[in-house]
Amino acid sequence: MNFHIITFGCQMNVADSEWLAGMLEGRGMTRVGTAAEADVVLLNTCSVREKPELKVRSALGRVLQETGGRRSVLVGVAGCVAQQLGETLYSYSPQVRLVAGTDQTASIPDAVELLAGSPGRTLCLTGFTKTYHERPQAKGAQSPTAFVNIMQGCDNFCTYCIVPFTRGRQKSRAASAVVDECRSVLEAGAREITLLGQNVNAYGKDKTGDGTSFAELLRRVCALDPTARIRYVTPHPKDMTAEDVAAFAELPNLCPRLHLPMQAGADRVLKRMNRRYDHERFAALVDDLRRARPDLALSTDLIVGFPGETEEEFQETLAMVRRCGFMSSFSFCYSDRPGTRASTFLDKIAAPVQLDRLQRLQALQDELTGEWLAGRVGQRTEVLVEQQSPKQGGGAGVSWQGRDPYGALVHVALAEGENPVGQVVPVTITSAFRHSLHAERLV
Repeated sequence: MNFHIITFGCQMNVADSEWLAGMLEGRGMTRVGTAAEADVVLLNTCSVREKPELKVRSALGRVLQETGGRRSVLVGVAGCVAQQLGETLYSYSPQVRLVAGTDQTASIPDAVELLAGSPGRTLCLTGFTKTYHERPQAKGAQSPTAFVNIMQGCDNFCTYCIVPFTRGRQKSRAASAVVDECRSVLEAGAREITLLGQNVNAYGKDKTGDGTSFAELLRRVCALDPTARIRYVTPHPKDMTAEDVAAFAELPNLCPRLHLPMQAGADRVLKRMNRRYDHERFAALVDDLRRARPDLALSTDLIVGFPGETEEEFQETLAMVRRCGFMSSFSFCYSDRPGTRASTFLDKIAAPVQLDRLQRLQALQDELTGEWLAGRVGQRTEVLVEQQSPKQGGGAGVSWQGRDPYGALVHVALAEGENPVGQVVPVTITSAFRHSLHAERLV
């Protein structure tokens, strides 16, 4: 059988989709590039952002159209929307026969084989597990970059966030299992590992933890190969310890890039969000991080137009963004997520006001991003090459792209006939674009 996977949302979903692809290929199935070619189509869904159910319904409609409406095509919906909607998804498309929630990813390969042999059957798997269930490691070609989950779920219950309802309560993996998987992907050729979790700093603090702290886990992973790059997402500011901060000074292969979600800059808004820090504590954390690693590149998440947010409070967010000097950010207008506390707040902000604030915030971020990128010109760095650049410059050689230790996208021209994927190439940054950098290879 041929299969095709469509992935929405976060890096955890990307990692889950790649694991699924490897497992299905290990069972003799072939991955194809379009739904039209597939016997099995899997949608790995996200419900964090606005209108996720509509996006899934639209995607299922496209699959139905691309496959000519063939009822023989097995469609499965996995991830957060599957956890949220369950059997309701059967009504979204006549091709949907598998629904698998966030704790049931490991069950999908068996479910696909079962349903492929039982054309009239459906299967809905949405139960939460009490512990992190280890799953077999998928075989197959290793990308230069790898994602390794260290935990599942979240206990924070920020008032706007649906994650605790769709991903469940926090469950940490055993440190030995995380280290073993990291060792395996490095041996298979990965040169960079990103450790994933909804709240990585809280790793090990739940009932399923084995007593290993997040900082200790970092040290163990970094020690596997001092030449391999290590990153992590996503931390929570309230849980970031002095030991976590010190890791940026102590571990040379921990990349100088951190995504640190601020969400808002006004204390009243942060309190209503249940973030459990104020703007002074966040700013102090940023200062501590930059003392530990002065060249640290910070990015963040921001929500504008949270219920009750005043113009003055929005101005406090702008001031904090400038104060922290974020090199990039993901910013969104607030939208209700079902079941969250904020969805019951009555003082919603009108959509035109939200959009106006978002545009002003993003204009400020464009300014800061441009300054950060321009400041990189002339610097030497190293690029982990991932693939050819989508656009070729037309000059000598072939343009390739990858990331430097700061997470910036860098394009560099290399000799014809060379295949540098997975190599770390030393370069000098020569120019800055709006969202990326251009470099020349150092000889």
